[in-house]
Amino acid sequence: YFEISKMANRASVQAMPGAPPYMHSYQLPSRYIPGHQGVMPPMHSGRHVLASHGIRMPSGHGVQHGRVSDLAKKRFAEAKARSVQHKLKKRKIGDKILSHRIKNLVPESQAYMDLLSFEHKLDSTILRKKLEIQESLKRPVKQKLKLRVFISHQFSAGESEATGIDTDAPVPFWELKIQGRLLDEAGVKPHPTLKLRFTSFFKSIVIELDKEAYGPDNHLAEWHRDPSEAAEENDGFTVTRPGEETVKCTILLQLNHQPFQYKLTSKLARLLGIHTATRPAIINSMWQYIKSNHLQDTQEREYINNDKYFQQLFEVPRMKFTEIPHRLQPLLAPPDPIIIHHLINADAPDGKRTACYDIEVEVDDPLKSAMHSFLMSSSDQQDIAALDTKVHETVEQINAIKLQREFYLGFAHNPQKFINDWLASQSRDLKVMKDKMGNPEAERRAVYYDQPWCSEAVPRYFYAKVAQRKAELEQALGIRHS
Repeated sequence: YFEISKMANRASVQAMPGAPPYMHSYQLPSRYIPGHQGVMPPMHSGRHVLASHGIRMPSGHGVQHGRVSDLAKKRFAEAKARSVQHKLKKRKIGDKILSHRIKNLVPESQAYMDLLSFEHKLDSTILRKKLEIQESLKRPVKQKLKLRVFISHQFSAGESEATGIDTDAPVPFWELKIQGRLLDEAGVKPHPTLKLRFTSFFKSIVIELDKEAYGPDNHLAEWHRDPSEAAEENDGFTVTRPGEETVKCTILLQLNHQPFQYKLTSKLARLLGIHTATRPAIINSMWQYIKSNHLQDTQEREYINNDKYFQQLFEVPRMKFTEIPHRLQPLLAPPDPIIIHHLINADAPDGKRTACYDIEVEVDDPLKSAMHSFLMSSSDQQDIAALDTKVHETVEQINAIKLQREFYLGFAHNPQKFINDWLASQSRDLKVMKDKMGNPEAERRAVYYDQPWCSEAVPRYFYAKVAQRKAELEQALGIRHS
């Protein structure tokens, strides 16, 4: 009640055309008018409002200021604190709805209600999509693309200073280059948006040359990613060695799987139908196999009754679900590297000294970063919240103006009945504030206690009083009931 009173009393009301002069510059109170669903003045302002219009009330009628003023101040302070807390709470969709009276007065307001319904559907759709995006981001979103690897070589006649050999004759040498670029979904052109460097796809690269030709200390060229540090990515590698004859080399490429993948043993791979996968994918495949073959124990659901294939793999007839990760570990191994055999041919023409290989790699879905940015974006949310606040304030102003109109209409149509209803409403409010309910005038007469309910009410009253007195005595004597 006080929250409504405080909100409505803020608005200054101008008098309606043709209203009496005493209705000008009036500050709107807020109590519902009986029969009008409008507003009535609050109790603490009734005497002052009537006095301002030249209407005097008897001194013994209405509010006793000495007894009620402190209580009214206390109630008003509590209502003010609740009003502040209410403003801090999130506004609800119901606060934007216009009442039917406003729709009847302003038919154009139906367009606003249609927009409000559309906004509610749109908010529900956006919220559902956000939840779907959050769930998808919890799972690794990968996209398979082709990485085209270019391996090229060339021979050249070097100088003594370049090779570090102290001789006047130039020393020939060859140069091997390994480069790569990511292709688009069609596998034809370079990817237009993903600009990942060549080494970002690999955990290690090893180039093995002929050991007899270059010796045990110079036949390997290695690059390994340091997991503890952020490695500096490169677009490729160049290996230079002295020589002018054809050389065989083997290139080992270990892919950098994120998350890490494992290679299954041949028996487990044939049983589950997968060769290399992540640990969660392997366990999920095992669970699908267990369900399809009904290996879960019907009585003890935490156990698996192994069939002949599981018994060959795990060497036990029965095991718990919690034992699967431990027993699965010996059956997993790091994935095999990609092996490329390349011939550094000195007799090949220039056009045939470059070889191309396509490798299937997994990259993060480009939409993942866009989805993450969409979830973390707050600029649009702030603008929407500001506009939403303006809508709520506008609706509050419309409702306040509607209450003002109903108040003035009720007072202008029948002032005498309006004031009588007003005084009756204030009387009821006073009884509520003083916690005195009932009808004192009727309770003062003896016939009031000749009603049928009195024969039962009196024993109940005395029983309650006796029980209250008994509890007080027990508390004073320290008696406790277990």
